[in-house]
Amino acid sequence: MNTEGFDIKRLAKKAKVGATQAAQLDTENKNRILRAMADNLLAAQDHIIFENSKDIAKGEAKGLSAAMLDRLLLTPERVKGIRDAIIDIVNLPDPIGNVTGRAKRPSGIEVGKMRIPLGVIAMIYEARPNVTAEAAALCLKAGNGVILRGGSEALHSNLAIAEILHKTLQQFDIQSEVISVVPDPDRKVIETMLTLNQDIDLVIPRGGENLIRFVTDNSRIPVIQHFKGVCHLYVDKEADLDKALAILVNGKTQRPSACNALETLLVHADVANELLTKAELALTPFAVKVHACKNSLEYFPNGQLATDADYDAEYLTQEIAIRVVDDFEHAIAHIRQYTSDHTEVIVTENQQTANDFIRKINSSVVMVNASSRFSDGGELGLGSEIGISTSKLHAYGPMGLEALTTEKFVVYGQGEVRV
Repeated sequence: MNTEGFDIKRLAKKAKVGATQAAQLDTENKNRILRAMADNLLAAQDHIIFENSKDIAKGEAKGLSAAMLDRLLLTPERVKGIRDAIIDIVNLPDPIGNVTGRAKRPSGIEVGKMRIPLGVIAMIYEARPNVTAEAAALCLKAGNGVILRGGSEALHSNLAIAEILHKTLQQFDIQSEVISVVPDPDRKVIETMLTLNQDIDLVIPRGGENLIRFVTDNSRIPVIQHFKGVCHLYVDKEADLDKALAILVNGKTQRPSACNALETLLVHADVANELLTKAELALTPFAVKVHACKNSLEYFPNGQLATDADYDAEYLTQEIAIRVVDDFEHAIAHIRQYTSDHTEVIVTENQQTANDFIRKINSSVVMVNASSRFSDGGELGLGSEIGISTSKLHAYGPMGLEALTTEKFVVYGQGEVRV
C-alpha cells in the first residue's frame, strides 16, 4: 500500500469541513445516503470478501489468534449483516434538531434542549472490518464526520469498504472526507492524530487493552474508553439450574471472541455440586479450557487450578475461570475486585436477590436470567453500536446513535431582560 504523501493533519482539517456538511443534512437525505451505502456494499460483496481474504491470509501467516481471525473474517452472511445493520440505523429516529423539555422559567423565558452532532469523531480499532461500515453509518446519521483508523491486519478490507462508501457519498455530492479511512498503518499516525484537538472532538479506541491505554495516555482529545470485557455469570443458590446452564453455554461458547462473552462463572456453594457436574458435561463438547478454584477443580478432570490472573483475564476463546463462592456477598466482592465494568449476569428466582444484584453492581450492563450475549447495541434496541463504553462519561455501556450527539440549550423569549 503506497501511503507516500499521506498527511493526517490535512485529513483531519478536511474531516472538520465535512462534518459541517454532515451536520446540515436533514433526516430524509441522511437516510437516502445510508440506504444507498447498504445496497452498494451488498452489491460489492465479492470484491470486499476478496480483499478480506488477503487480510486473512496475511493474518494466518503472521500467526494471529483464532479469536482475532474470527473478528477479521468477512463472509457473505457477515456482509449481509453489515447491510442489515445500516438499514437498522436508517430506521432509527434521528436525534438531531428536535427541541425537548421546554419549560417556562419565572423570568418568562422558555428553556429547552436540542441534540446536536459532536463534530469529528476518530475511531481507532483492531481487526473488525464491519466496524468501518457501521461506525461510518452511525456517525453520518448523527451528523458527524468520522476518521476511521483500523488495524493493519484489516487494511485491505477497510479500504475496500471505504471505496464503496466514498463512491456513494459522491453520488449525493457529499464531500468524501465526511467518512475518512486512514490508509497508513504506521502507529506514528495515531500519535499525531491524538494531538489534533483543534479538528477532532472525540476519540473512541476499540480493541485490546494495550491500545486503549496507549490512546488514553497520549491523547489531547477527550477519550471514551472501551476496555476489556471480563463478563461474570453468578449462579445463585435459588437459581433455576436449567436456565443457568443454557445461559452459561450460550454466553461462553456461541462467539467466544466477542467482548460480551462470559469469562468467569461464580457458583453459590449450595448448588455447586449439581451445577458444576452438569456444567462439565455441557462445556466438554466445546472443548472449553477450565481454570477452576480449589473447590471446583474436582469437577473438571482436565481443568487447571485458577490464579488471580485467570480471574482478571479476557480470554476471547473457549476458556473460562470458575469459582465457588460462599454466598451472595462473596460473589459481589469477587465481581467488584475483577470487573471491567462491561457486563454482569445473575441467575436467580429470588426477585429480592436480583434487585440487590442490580443495585450493588454498577457495570454498564447488568442482567437477570439472560445471556451476556445480549449486551449489544442491536439487541438492546440501539441499532448498531460504535462500541461499549466502560467510562462513565459521557456515555456508559453500548453506544448507539444518541451517544454520538450532545445537547445545547435553546432559550425562547419575548424581549425579557434580566433584573
